[in-house]
Amino acid sequence: MVRTASPYDISAVIAEELQKYSEEVTNKVKGVVDDVAAELVENLKRDSPKRTGAYAKSWTSKVEYEDKLMKKVRVYNSKHYQLTHLLEYGHAKRGGGRVAGIPHIKPNEEKAIAELGRRIEEAIKNDIG
Repeated sequence: MVRTASPYDISAVIAEELQKYSEEVTNKVKGVVDDVAAELVENLKRDSPKRTGAYAKSWTSKVEYEDKLMKKVRVYNSKHYQLTHLLEYGHAKRGGGRVAGIPHIKPNEEKAIAELGRRIEEAIKNDIG
């Protein structure tokens, strides 16, 4: 959009356009955060150990905090949170010995972090050019 401004108003016009751009990018990033969190929940449900299936089904996410510039989403196991550490890292048996861990949280977390960074970069690049 072409906009005319006097030389005296140029700083106000630039500030206004930068504010609009900032809001657009922030909204795109918030959308990316929601998408990656939803994918992480699905991946955890898929990769979690399934004896009865209850542990895997109870992975969920919720928005912890959101304001104009930031959004924090927590992914967690709502019903069987006590098992997450034991299943991820293993534990001692009652009669001696150990049960091997089944790494399912850490690999998915690392993938989600990498994917979040890649998608944010892509969203900003697509917005610019």
